[in-house]
Amino acid sequence: MKQILIFLILGLLTLHTVAQQITYSDPENDDTQTLDFDIIGKVGNNYLIYKHNRSRYAVSVYDNTMKSIQRTDLDFLPERTFNVDFVAFPDFAYILYQYQKKNVLYCDAAEIDGTGKIIKNPFTLDTTHISFFADNKIYSTIFSEDKSKIMVYKIQKKNDRFYFTTLLMDDSLRVLRKSRIVADYDEHKDIFSDFYLDDRGNFIFTKGTRANSRDYLESLYLVTKPADGDDFRTSQLQLSGNYLDEIKLNIDNENNQYLLNSLFYTKRNGNVEGLYTAVWDKQRDTLVSQMFAHFSDSLRSMARTEGGARYAFNDFFIRDVILKKDGSFILTAEDQSAQSRGTPWNRYDYLYGFNRFYAPYDGYMSYAPYYYPGMGTYPYGNTYYNGQPTRYFYENIIVLDMDKTGAPVWSNVVHKSQYDDNTDRFLSYGKIVTGGKIHFLFNELERHTQLLNDQSVTPGGQVLISPPLRSLDRSHEFMPRFAKQVSYYQIIVPCTFRNSICFAKIEY
Repeated sequence: MKQILIFLILGLLTLHTVAQQITYSDPENDDTQTLDFDIIGKVGNNYLIYKHNRSRYAVSVYDNTMKSIQRTDLDFLPERTFNVDFVAFPDFAYILYQYQKKNVLYCDAAEIDGTGKIIKNPFTLDTTHISFFADNKIYSTIFSEDKSKIMVYKIQKKNDRFYFTTLLMDDSLRVLRKSRIVADYDEHKDIFSDFYLDDRGNFIFTKGTRANSRDYLESLYLVTKPADGDDFRTSQLQLSGNYLDEIKLNIDNENNQYLLNSLFYTKRNGNVEGLYTAVWDKQRDTLVSQMFAHFSDSLRSMARTEGGARYAFNDFFIRDVILKKDGSFILTAEDQSAQSRGTPWNRYDYLYGFNRFYAPYDGYMSYAPYYYPGMGTYPYGNTYYNGQPTRYFYENIIVLDMDKTGAPVWSNVVHKSQYDDNTDRFLSYGKIVTGGKIHFLFNELERHTQLLNDQSVTPGGQVLISPPLRSLDRSHEFMPRFAKQVSYYQIIVPCTFRNSICFAKIEY
């Protein structure tokens, strides 16, 4: 009897660890499908979501049951406000935004509490005079992993040069250092990665060069600006005749390293051969390791959806890099492509079809349907602009476990098959890392209805297919690619309900 009781208790505990509970918010009056929103996160005991519709700006506050507590209008935001960013802390959040008055751009900041109310009135961080024809979206905000450092930077292009201005601040928005740097830039050959800030306040990005605007990267440079310096330090990495795709840069603050990853090619216009990894020691300012790891035939066979094995990874793009304490990491990549009658699918257009510097990759955390054609994070070159119907495909996910030098430990594939016409907002996946597993949330068609599925990967590389999520409502359609993990065991996923947008909190 005692053994049976123990078995039942263990069974209940196991059930608790795999069960998920979904709680939906009710759509508010202005939450139409043209809504621009950003999931700010958990502030205090509430969940804050920024909403912008036409000229109205607000923060909606939800309790633990996703019931709307209040909606706080952000009346202090001018009508011509753009590039609104948030830095959330446990008890408050900063709003950093820019707007234009006549020929002057302002970058201001304010502080709100867990109810969306102002607790520190707006104040100006920086201003810029611009000409009538100049680009007016020049400010961006980044912050360190521990949020002890926050940086507002701006870049203005003039005569094949980028004029950087960086404003490094602490977590109270006190200015620690302001720097102005000039860097050469050839828009036809140079590609910058996203920009990052480490916990010490160092500013980091990569610069790649290519022979022409429709080629892979043939050289790579790591660019850093020390927190206490006013110039860039540039270090070249030798590629041994290989060519690189888009560079994914990550900061490993635990081990004082920078991690660079990219898919690589051995020939110009060739096939994806494997994963390039470089590890840079930021304290010694030197390369620790560099690896070109070829994908195995068995992985190619598992990952391909059609065609020969050598083409298996030609439509894959790196999505996530999850760092471990010992310097090793897990990398995910997704098979993404599109078809249009007017323009064939082209990897170059997908990666470099618009100026990424002025519209940086946002980690799938915000949703602005009228900013990005096709409602995706990257526009697909001309496949949308030519007015022809476009079909988007999001297929398998590869999961790679790599050691601290970039050598493969294990690999596996999360199998899925998704497509949609003229929009990709319901495609791709969201992820939550909890309970020692990586959970992948994605829609799959079942009886003409999109249902949210959960497949997870264990630390040993085993793929687990969970039963259908509890409390699934077939009248809601999820947009998992814009989801955001807000605590160790909670993720908020935007979804549509009839003609409105609402939000679902999933707890593990």
